[in-house]
Parts: sequence; C-alpha cells; structure tokens
Amino acid sequence: MSALLHHTIFQSMAKDQTFTFFNFHYLCYSLFTLSTLSSISFLYWSHCSKPCEKPDITSIPSLQNQSINLLSFPSAWNHLQFPPNMPPKLLKIALFVKRWPHQNLVGGLERHALTLHLSLARRGHELHIFTTSSSNISYTTYPKTNISFHLSQPSPGGYLDQAKAWEQFQIHNSSGKPFDVIHTESVSLRYTRARKIPNVVVSWHGIAYETIHSDIVQDLLRSPEDPHLPMLMERLPKVIEEVKFFPNYAHHVATSDHVGDVLKRIYMIPDERVHIILNGIDEDIYTLNPKRGHDFQLKFGVPEHETLVMGMAGRLVKDKGHPIMYQALKEIFTEKATYMKSVFVLIAGEGPWAHRYRDLGSNVIILGALDQTQLAGFYNSLDVFVNPTLRAQGLDHTLLEAMMSGVAVMGTRFASITGSLIVGPEIGYTFLPTVASLKKALYRVIRDGRDVLSRKGEVGRRRSMKLFTATKMVAAYERLFLCISEDLVREVSESVDYCRCQLPSGYIGQTIGF
Repeated sequence: MSALLHHTIFQSMAKDQTFTFFNFHYLCYSLFTLSTLSSISFLYWSHCSKPCEKPDITSIPSLQNQSINLLSFPSAWNHLQFPPNMPPKLLKIALFVKRWPHQNLVGGLERHALTLHLSLARRGHELHIFTTSSSNISYTTYPKTNISFHLSQPSPGGYLDQAKAWEQFQIHNSSGKPFDVIHTESVSLRYTRARKIPNVVVSWHGIAYETIHSDIVQDLLRSPEDPHLPMLMERLPKVIEEVKFFPNYAHHVATSDHVGDVLKRIYMIPDERVHIILNGIDEDIYTLNPKRGHDFQLKFGVPEHETLVMGMAGRLVKDKGHPIMYQALKEIFTEKATYMKSVFVLIAGEGPWAHRYRDLGSNVIILGALDQTQLAGFYNSLDVFVNPTLRAQGLDHTLLEAMMSGVAVMGTRFASITGSLIVGPEIGYTFLPTVASLKKALYRVIRDGRDVLSRKGEVGRRRSMKLFTATKMVAAYERLFLCISEDLVREVSESVDYCRCQLPSGYIGQTIGF
C-alpha cells in the first residue's frame, strides 16, 4: 500500500508541477505518514564460514550450507563478522570529501571519513584524499607514507572544486597502478564524473527524501507569526532530481537501515547496488568508565547525592531540536520545582540556544565545545543522553557515542533512529518531535530513575559493541571495496572470492533483535 501511494504521488507530480497551497500541504502530510510507515525495520542476522567467521545462533535446516552473494545481502553488513587479520590484497583507494576534519569538530560525514579512512590506512591500504585546503588543518600530522592529500581551493560556496579535484585524480589514476576503488562521501564527487566509473562507491549520510520529513516537522512547530519555510516548496523537485541522478553511481552505501530501504523502494536502485553499513565509532575512545564520569561531574560542580544527570551534545541550533527541549525543560522545572535540585542537565556544544538554556537555572550547565577525549568523560557522567533532533537524516554519531559509553538514550521517533539504534524500550526512549511528547518522555525517565537507566545503558552498550564499533564499520567497507575491485578485474579464480560468503549450519535468515 505504501509503495502504491508513493507511486501515485510521483505520477501526479509528473502530470502537473503546479500545486495549490492546499495540495502541497496535503502531499507533505502524506509523505509524513508514509515516512512513519516506512520506519518499521527488521534486523537480519548473518554469519559465515571463512572468509567470514561464524556467530552462534539457532539453526534452520533449509538454509544450511548455502553460499550468498554479499552484494545482495539485504541487511546491514555490520551483522556479519569478517576475520580481523590483514587482507592478502592491498588496495589503492581514492576518497573525495568536501572537508577533512579539524580535531573532529565538524559534522558526522567528515568524522565518518576520518574514522574509516585512517583505519584503512592502518590496515595497509594506499589512501589518496581529494579535499579542500584549509588554513586550520596541518596535513603533516599524518606521517604514514600510504596517505596522500590532494588539496584544492574551495569553490565560492565552500564545496570541493570538481574540475581541479578530477584533474588531480586523473593524474594519479594514470600513473602507476590505477585506483581499485573510488569512494565519495555524499556528492563530493558529482554524478556527472562518477557515472562511467564501475568501481565508485557513494556513502549517503542524508538524502532529500528524509529531509522532507524534517521540513514538515519544523513547519508544524513554527509559530503562527513565522513565515512558511521556503525550502518546503523546493524539496520535492530535489527528491525527483535525486531519483534521476542517483543511478549514475555504481554502488551505494546507506548508513541506516531506513535509508537502505528508501534507496531500494523509492529511488528504485537495484538491490545488488545498495549496501547497508551502519556508522561506527572508535571503541577505544568511547568506553564505559565510571571513574572518568565521576571526575567530570566534580569538575563541573554536579552534586553527588540524589542527582539524575541528563545530557545533550552537538550544535545548539533550531533544527537539532533545542526549541522543544528548552520548552519541555522549562515547563518541567516550573511544575516540579524540586527537580531544580535533583535533576542536572549538561549541554556540550555551541550555538544560539546556549544563552537561553542558562536562563533555566544553575542546574543547567553549558559546557561549550568538547573534543573527543572530553566527550568520553561527558558521556560517562550521564544517566541518560537526549537527542531531540528535528532532522530525520543519517545515523547520528552522538547517540552511538552515548550507547557505546553505556548510557541510556532518548531520541526523536524518526525512522533511522528507531530502525537502527533505539530498536526497543530495553535500550532507551523515543518521542514524537513535539514539546508534549518530549516532556512526557522526560518525566518517564525521571520516574524510572538510575537503576532502570543503568540497565538500559548496559543493553545499549552490548548492542553497540556488536554493531557500531569502528572496527565493524571498517571491516564491512574493506570487504565491500575488496569485492568491487576483485569483481572489476575478475581475479576470483586465483584468490578468495570476496563477493561471496558461505552460510554454515546454524544460519537463520532473519530475526528481530540482536
């Protein structure tokens, strides 16, 4: 039914590009409903004999001893377990990314590029990074000889200079060994140049279809005196544009289960060209460390007795949900004045909402921007981490970092969050992007208390260690890159077939949970 409604919507758009204001909003609310319906996700387990390692799960005889094509695997590759030993084949990899992170103080896309590709370099692969130059970054901090940066001045809009970067790429692609794999973070390499490259992989950290949901949410929350968001009128043509040009990329990596489903069903990309690899974070940095959390609390004046500590991290801007979080906290502290002494809120980040939070009371502490080491202490100081985002895009790193640190989490009920991260109440709490729903969830957290939150945090940590480590993510990308490069040169007769995996006895096709 959902697919039929989507088809009808896009047919009507094709017939008539002129919408009345009423029809446009009807369409938006239809897409809002459909996005909610499509958030129902199922997690698939798979485990393999060599070259994959075998997890221990209940057998289904009809599926025993089958070999699968990994490119057609329907769920997240994070569920697979690949051998940790160094690969027998080392790759020459080109990465196109808009910006290279400076002390990780940038968005999730750039942090993803940093974590993934530095790890690939440590595993011996040759990395060539095509990105914009910046006076804030010292590229000499990466002494490994197998990492090369190819810089160009950013365009007036701050984007990667496509012509210059492509020229640099062609020089290095034609000198010596050509690139085995070309990886682009989002559209850092435009489709006009990628469409004839069979070994190109694009990772999507947000797509226009998801953004429509975010725009509708923010429009519903606007005050009557505020104007309608102009981007609402521009977003639907953007979705159509993406549906048209996305097939120009040979292989697509979805960073959430929901996006993988949308790419296949709505963007109509063949299943064997869509691969779900969930984001991973450095498990050596984000660990369970109560002492570090206790020291962090002492440093910022959080009392030790009878205190529940909530936290948020990221840019303190409107689309990250701070208007609804601010209002929810304001109402709670007004209704329950005792919470001003028993509930503390730590906020890591910078932005225009910082000064408003300070007005709520001395129990709301603004920490400013924190680096990764400081963030590790921050997460360990919390009983619950809250992400009230109004953006339905990608897989947020802050939730992953909190879960890895053993903290119970709260997140907006968007498909990417409920489908990949907070998959059940045993891990945390979800809420609708409204003040009333968030307020209700916050009251529930306070009533549940530390013991319940601690149990949820432990369940989330175990799930994170299974699925969301940098090690898991890097192993999945490495296997995908090996498969694509191997398939390109047809070396399978004399090497391991990286594109196939033998399913041993004990394999179950699909299950919910972890």
